Amino acid sequence: MAIGDFSFFHTLRVRWAEADMQGVVFNGHYLTYFDVGFTEYWRASGLEGPLDQAAAGKELFARKSSIEYLAPARFDDMLDIYVRCARLGNSSMGMLIEIHRQAPGAAQHLISGELVYVYADTAARRAARLPDSWRATLARFEKTAIAQ
Repeated sequence: MAIGDFSFFHTLRVRWAEADMQGVVFNGHYLTYFDVGFTEYWRASGLEGPLDQAAAGKELFARKSSIEYLAPARFDDMLDIYVRCARLGNSSMGMLIEIHRQAPGAAQHLISGELVYVYADTAARRAARLPDSWRATLARFEKTAIAQ
C-alpha cells in the first residue's frame, strides 16, 4: 500500500530492551508496535476511548493479527507506524498497519500487517453492531474509502 493512502502515522524509537544481542528487534515487539500505532490512531481519530466503551458495556476484542516481515528494525531506529481502517463490517473492523524505518532520501518498508477487532457486548460475550457514529467519524478521518 502507498504511504499516501494512510491518514495517520505515529513515530517511535526502538529501545534497547526491544532488541537482541545483534541489535535486531525481537519479533514479538512488532505486535506491541502495532498496538501502540492502533492506540494512537484511536486517540487521533476522536473515537470514544476504551473506558467509555467499558462504561457502556461494550469492548473491542482482538480477533486476528497477521504480520509480514520484510526487513528487521534495529536498536535506535526511528520508526513510523502507519495505520488505517481498511474495512468495517457489521461488528468487526479491519486495520492495516505498516512500519517504515526513517531513512535519508526514502523510508524503508519493514513490516506489513493486519489487525481485526470485533465490537462486542462484554456481559453477553457476543458481537454487537459497530456504532454508526464510529462509521461517520472514521469516514471523515480516513483519506481513502473504507470497505464495507
